[in-house]
Amino acid sequence: MQIQGMELLKISLLLPILCYIFSFADGGSIGVNYGRIANNLPSAAKVVELMKSQGIQRVKMYDTDPAVLKALSGTAIKVVVNLPNEQLSNAAKRPSFANAWVLRNVVSYYPSTAIEAIAIGNEVFVDTNNTTRFLISAIKNIHQALVKYKLDDTIKVSSPVALSALQNSYPSSAGSFRPDLIEPVFKPMLEFLRQTGSSLMVNIYPFFAYESNADVISLDYALFRENPGVVDARNGLRYFSLFDAQIDAVFAAMSALKYDDVKITVTETGWPSKGDSNEVGASIENAAAYNGNLVRRVLTGGGTPLRPHEDITVYLFALFNENQKFGPTSERNFGLFYPNEKKVYNIPFTAEGLKSYRGDRSPSTGGEQRVSTGASNGQTWCVASAQAGKAKLQAGLDYACGEGGADCHPIQPGSTCFNPNTLEAHASFAFNSYYQKKGRGIGTCYFGGAAYIVSQQPKYGKCELPTGY
Repeated sequence: MQIQGMELLKISLLLPILCYIFSFADGGSIGVNYGRIANNLPSAAKVVELMKSQGIQRVKMYDTDPAVLKALSGTAIKVVVNLPNEQLSNAAKRPSFANAWVLRNVVSYYPSTAIEAIAIGNEVFVDTNNTTRFLISAIKNIHQALVKYKLDDTIKVSSPVALSALQNSYPSSAGSFRPDLIEPVFKPMLEFLRQTGSSLMVNIYPFFAYESNADVISLDYALFRENPGVVDARNGLRYFSLFDAQIDAVFAAMSALKYDDVKITVTETGWPSKGDSNEVGASIENAAAYNGNLVRRVLTGGGTPLRPHEDITVYLFALFNENQKFGPTSERNFGLFYPNEKKVYNIPFTAEGLKSYRGDRSPSTGGEQRVSTGASNGQTWCVASAQAGKAKLQAGLDYACGEGGADCHPIQPGSTCFNPNTLEAHASFAFNSYYQKKGRGIGTCYFGGAAYIVSQQPKYGKCELPTGY
């Protein structure tokens, strides 16, 4: 039975409550990234004690620092170690290097240190040193070294990829990998992951999508707050978070290559507590809402709309604010903790902690504000601006009919408002549908400057734009 609209919204809002009532046993898993690009962090021993005190059961490293691996010994905290990008070439060209690396950095510590996976590189496709060509050989050589030491069944190998590896990510069902990466990288890597029972590691940051598109992406949608959801026009699935939509774009890309059986591990995701003036959305309040609601979403179980029964392991980025990272202010403020081990904001990391956690799931108040107009009945409409140009109009139309969830069926061929068959008319219908569905809230008739508000009901041919939904 297909559930639509508000019924689905009510059920989605009830799910977390039902999960509290029954059990967390079938939920996903939360870990943290332990980045160390800083000169003021606690010792490895203190960091491990901090993780234990917070109930953190998984940690991902960006190297194989001996002090950290020794400190983790005997703790049962599961560990992902990393072969850095700069070592991919050696690992790819020289099996002897891969063997020695595994012996020195894995065999020497396992099983006392619970290493469960090796991340080969990090976001290799955006590495300016052009290390992509070494990735597959490096993965296979490291795996063969694990086979040599009889650890291949217990320690998995993969490589974290950025969402920029996708050619298309919106709508989710249209997700596809970059064509230049499919044959040389993704097909052999996904085949390897399938054969070894490993998952595709993906770094997902709704913050960056929101920051760049705050005029069209709802903050509530980005922060897992209550929202009406966004419908994928291609398959009818409704999304209540940008996080799920981005994951499903990757699942769709894998499905397009016939790898429906490969799982995903989210190896990085987070939200900055501070940013520059132009970094929209970076704040302690939003970071707490995103990470707190994400923990709730993961630990209460369930997958995505495309993979509803598949729990996910997620690694929050990052354990600490790192004061020596380059880039905008946000780069140094993704931490869950300050270097003095105090929490930047209070969120739980365990199912037990989640029981007493309330967090912030209420929708923001901004969307409830109404646009003041001079219309006698207070009604307004949103229409396309012909001066915006075809590119902006098409982009706005695609968003409104896709992720925006506008009702675009009337402008399909043969439907009531298909004629006049012009970009301006179709965009106006879609923009107005989105605007009315969002309650004519401030900022919902913008579309990158391609739309504006009118107070007289527009008419295109025989088609009048609706007044509400």
